Amino acid sequence: MSDFNTFFLMKPEDVQRYVVEVLHRFDPEEETECREIGDGNINYVFQVRSCKDGRSVIVKQADKLLRSSGRPLDIYRNKIEAETLKLESSLAPSFIPEVYYYDETMAALSMEDISAYKNLRKELAAGRVYGHLAENLSAFLAQSLLPTTDLVMDRREKKERVKFFTNPELCDITEDLVLTEPYYDYKGRNILTAGNEDFVRTFLYEDADLHAQVGLLRNNFMNNAQALIHGDLHSGSIFANEQGVKIIDPEFAFYGPMGYDIGNVIGNLFFSWANKAFTGAGAEQTQAVRGLIAGLCDRTAEKLSEKYDEIVTFPLYRTEGFKKAYLDGVMADSYGYAGTEIIRRVVGDSKVMEVTSVTDPAQRIPMERALIKMGIFLIKHRAGGLTGEAVVRAFDSILA
Repeated sequence: MSDFNTFFLMKPEDVQRYVVEVLHRFDPEEETECREIGDGNINYVFQVRSCKDGRSVIVKQADKLLRSSGRPLDIYRNKIEAETLKLESSLAPSFIPEVYYYDETMAALSMEDISAYKNLRKELAAGRVYGHLAENLSAFLAQSLLPTTDLVMDRREKKERVKFFTNPELCDITEDLVLTEPYYDYKGRNILTAGNEDFVRTFLYEDADLHAQVGLLRNNFMNNAQALIHGDLHSGSIFANEQGVKIIDPEFAFYGPMGYDIGNVIGNLFFSWANKAFTGAGAEQTQAVRGLIAGLCDRTAEKLSEKYDEIVTFPLYRTEGFKKAYLDGVMADSYGYAGTEIIRRVVGDSKVMEVTSVTDPAQRIPMERALIKMGIFLIKHRAGGLTGEAVVRAFDSILA
């Protein structure tokens, strides 16, 4: 009987046997190296590499417990991730690593090794702003999102997908950490920089109009089963090099508003801009990120429109009035969720390195305030027909 007929949490030596006995990716006598490469809180990620010819595979196993606290977790999320990657690969193949196998017993997802691509958050921090990013990221968003909506899919099939991709535990995380606690810290988990407490209270905790707008975004996130979304599409889930981009880690995937994915990408780029602006990284790098944000906003709107014309055939949806209202709504959602992503990474307990690496209070405090103000602007002005240039000019004004 195989050791892998019952779930257990694998160590590197177990994974080396697993890739031979279950995946048949390597010969039994072949010498391999295995190392853990993940740094997350709910999964273990291993790279197994042949010492003979360098062939490699990634094995990602879901833990039944949250690593930090020991809280139980449903490993069904790993099946959702595997199926999302397969579906996205059929829609946007150049942007997704190949999935080799999903093992329900071991809750293990095996896939292509994309180590030739690097974490986009770290690449931007190093000043590598690839010229293709706006084009490729907008292409991925249009290709992966719009075809999974009722505009295109059979109604019954789409409803079945909504059921399959229901992901309550991870949606709970988003609904709390992104769409509640930054404005109503009812669990006491927010982490505020000393000196910014009064600012946060005034601008986030006590602004009733902001709360109403965030409430609308929260309700939309919870009830608008518009498209199959990645659900956690920050710049750490995007890998890039000179040739292109790869998207990984869609374990938060579910049927929700398209704008949540688009907004997550846009929002995370502001951390790179703010970090460079307040640490004096140089005008050239700052302008490159500024241009990337403007280009991504506009190219996403354009590519969604082009994809719409290509794949939407239902006569009522082909009318110009419906198309405009629908896509305007998607972009309005996108800017709103970009705002909530910016704010939650500043005041919540899941921060980003562009913020935490700034340790000088003379830089950190004004940087955080600028980001919060930008987040508020995007939330409150999301339905105002924003363009990429209007968005970046708003941050220019905040920085001035």
